[in-house]
Amino acid sequence: MMRVLLAEDDETISEPLSRALRREGYSVDVAEDGRAALTSTEGEAPDLVILDIGLPYLDGLEVCRRIRQEGLTSPVLILTARGDEVDTVVGLDAGADDYVTKPFRLAELLARVRALLRRGNDQRDGGDRPITIDTKARQAFFRGQEVALTAKEFDLLRVLAREEGRVVPRETLMLEVWDSWFGSTKTLDMHISVLRRKLGDDANNPRYIVTVRGVGFRFQNEPEQ
Repeated sequence: MMRVLLAEDDETISEPLSRALRREGYSVDVAEDGRAALTSTEGEAPDLVILDIGLPYLDGLEVCRRIRQEGLTSPVLILTARGDEVDTVVGLDAGADDYVTKPFRLAELLARVRALLRRGNDQRDGGDRPITIDTKARQAFFRGQEVALTAKEFDLLRVLAREEGRVVPRETLMLEVWDSWFGSTKTLDMHISVLRRKLGDDANNPRYIVTVRGVGFRFQNEPEQ
């Protein structure tokens, strides 16, 4: 049974969420503050960590940084009540894999949980997906061979892979990868073009990074037959 660590100090959120996770078949440990969350990661590592940013004693961002420093590679999903884009970017830079903004729909959160656990299994087991990413080591692999990426190219691929199957707007990519957006996204198009070439993607009929006209890009990484 997969083990989920839920670090959330608000019982009105932690109780129904933990019940829902258990109904999904997960074993759930609840921590009410940052220090308890750190203690719960010692020994047998959880398969997934759900961290509220606003935890007592140690906030979720600091907990995330520390568990990454200690070598925990399990997926981390952060919960934030803050609407500031900067907070989510800082959380991802701290080592989180995904985020959900409160108030959230339970169905959406459970879908994110399933996706992170599936992705984590693919990375640990190698899987049969053509593209794999090691966010901790900042390495990307295409069919088992490491792909030489610049820092921006890796960050771009990381964000796209994090949102696998969903369309990522151009504005989101500019804000997360370049920390700014002033109307022009030409540099994004250039990086997408180079990234596609390095992944062996056909620019006219891309398989992995698909353009959604007028919106952004969608990352697809289906197992090869």
